[in-house]
Amino acid sequence: MDELKRCHWKGIEDPVYQQYHDREWGVPVHDDRTLFEALTLDGFQAGLSWITVLKKRENYRKAFDNFSAEKIATYDQEKIDELMNNSGIIRNRLKINSAITNASSFLKVVEEYGSFDHYIWSFVDGKTIKNGWKKDKEIPATSTESDSMSRDLKKRGFRFVGSTICYAFMQGTGMINDHLIDCFRYDQL
Repeated sequence: MDELKRCHWKGIEDPVYQQYHDREWGVPVHDDRTLFEALTLDGFQAGLSWITVLKKRENYRKAFDNFSAEKIATYDQEKIDELMNNSGIIRNRLKINSAITNASSFLKVVEEYGSFDHYIWSFVDGKTIKNGWKKDKEIPATSTESDSMSRDLKKRGFRFVGSTICYAFMQGTGMINDHLIDCFRYDQL
């Protein structure tokens, strides 16, 4: 029997969700492709539950060329139509179009900063912010860092990057450790 103490997420008993919590959420990510994937999927999650997107992640990887920003930036109307007909992903035209726009903006950031990693981690001075929450209700939906990130991403042409989405992205990619202090992952990270 699984005796590990985890964050109190609704649905955490789902094996997919549990594996994500135990192995990925809050682990610092510095790979540009993985960061782009996370930002894109967090944009698709807007208005939905994360488990919905998480269960479709493999479908997204296939549909979006494994999140190659170089390829996504070249998507044309034919590819958009193909994505709109793909039942394995969330078929929202605004979100699909934003992924394409964001791929172009992402490539410009990489050109300017040498890597997206270098740029995006600058919002937390290159190191994880370790919070100390005891209860889920203490965890905020935004922070001054996610506000700054959102403003700057929008200025650079990114879409679906509001402060709440940026905060979720920061949690998922380990820029913020928001595991509850009694969760077994809190001290590990």
